[in-house]
Amino acid sequence: MTEPVQLKQENLHRLADGIARPSYDRSKVKAGIVHIGVGGFHRSHQAYYTDALMSDSDASDWGICGVGLREADRKIGDILKEQDYLYTLIVKHPQGTVETCVIGSLIDFMLACDDPGAVIDRMAGTDTKIVSLTITEGGYNFNPATGEFDFGNADVRHDLEHPDSPKTVFGYLTAALKKRRAQGLPAVTIQSCDNIQHNGDMTRQMLLAFAHRQDADLARWIEREVCFPNAMVDRITPVTAPEDIAYLRSAMGLKDQWPVTCEPFTQWVIEDNFSNGRPAWEKVGAQFVPDVTPYEKMKIRLLNAGHSVLGMLGSIHGHKTIDGCMADPLFAAYVRRFMDVEATPVLDPVEGVELEAYKDSLVERFGNPNIKDSVARICLESSAKLPKFLIPTITENLARGGSIKYATLVIAAWCLYSDKGVDQHGARLDIVDEMKNELHQAAQGTQGDTLSFLNLEPVFGNLIDKEQFTALYAEMIRALYENPDISLQMRKLL
Repeated sequence: MTEPVQLKQENLHRLADGIARPSYDRSKVKAGIVHIGVGGFHRSHQAYYTDALMSDSDASDWGICGVGLREADRKIGDILKEQDYLYTLIVKHPQGTVETCVIGSLIDFMLACDDPGAVIDRMAGTDTKIVSLTITEGGYNFNPATGEFDFGNADVRHDLEHPDSPKTVFGYLTAALKKRRAQGLPAVTIQSCDNIQHNGDMTRQMLLAFAHRQDADLARWIEREVCFPNAMVDRITPVTAPEDIAYLRSAMGLKDQWPVTCEPFTQWVIEDNFSNGRPAWEKVGAQFVPDVTPYEKMKIRLLNAGHSVLGMLGSIHGHKTIDGCMADPLFAAYVRRFMDVEATPVLDPVEGVELEAYKDSLVERFGNPNIKDSVARICLESSAKLPKFLIPTITENLARGGSIKYATLVIAAWCLYSDKGVDQHGARLDIVDEMKNELHQAAQGTQGDTLSFLNLEPVFGNLIDKEQFTALYAEMIRALYENPDISLQMRKLL
């Protein structure tokens, strides 16, 4: 058996004919973008669009320097460096077709905890025009109930006291912007690529809160000079599996230690609001619009919330993957009913989008048998996701007299999930959440007080005061604790 080709720049010419590769001269690419959070989604989305643009036209000023803030990012940094910052994108179609391409838009990676000053200098450098982020919902350090910046965070307190050796993204951004202002350089654009409604506005609000506490003059400069474009991002990107690495070795003769898999669908809708120029991403499929609000609301309330419905109910049932949920007619019918009856009525009109067709596409995407997206991944950090994806649909339907039963069962299932930590067959669930202990403690009180879980005000806001909701929730809690077979409760609602 022939030894697979190691993914490196010098070996690109040796790759199999079926593997697309960068057609541009990577040695001429400069890092105009510094990106914090080089996970799978960044590599299947922003880096993919940027690579496509470089192949389409001269965009050599818009390469990407990745940054990891934590020690946990060391592994991806080491692998990327060993592979000359190249990686493989494996695009899996529902019909079984697989596209394989090597992405070359990443040209460097820095681990901030090794040398904070070097990362600050890179962000403050003359080549850098955009600092972009995929730091997950929890990385924005806001209180979900109040929407305010959390100054009680120990790392935030450290950054306020030690501005030259920060730990948080806000500490790094503030230090870099301070340096740019001192050097007379133009401001950079801070571009969130996270699944948060009004992600640019959120980033601006959190950064200004931090900056005002640290340096009020700098905060006023940031308010005037720095742009924070809102954007809607979309591409289902499961965690890389050992089988994906093995596929490249056996089928493509390629050794890549950390490829990325994704679905063929991708979408990026961006407000055209940049401080110091931007890549022409519209040439490769991105859409620039004056107001991204209706697009992001549609996506968050249908795709992200639909994922959470399947993930939470599927976890309790014992389903392992999202496509496995969709292969179960009960789950497929339930998520579609949620989208049609509860989510759609509270959406705004979306120019150029036919909602029924969009929902049909979601059903197909969720059911893609070649995208093994785990329900465990979907349930990661639910305390940061559900207050944005699902709970607003409940509160808006309560206000308009609409249905809340499908979403309410998800909240009841989340309580059981947080309390027992097992599925209905007794198998342990892998729960990863910044608020895991608080969720567990609140859920544990349910046997004595059916509304105990709802006392977590940072997550649920004032839902506990909504009698229509609490009556239905209490009824569902009692039924689930008596018999955790989630399918029984789902059938009652259909």
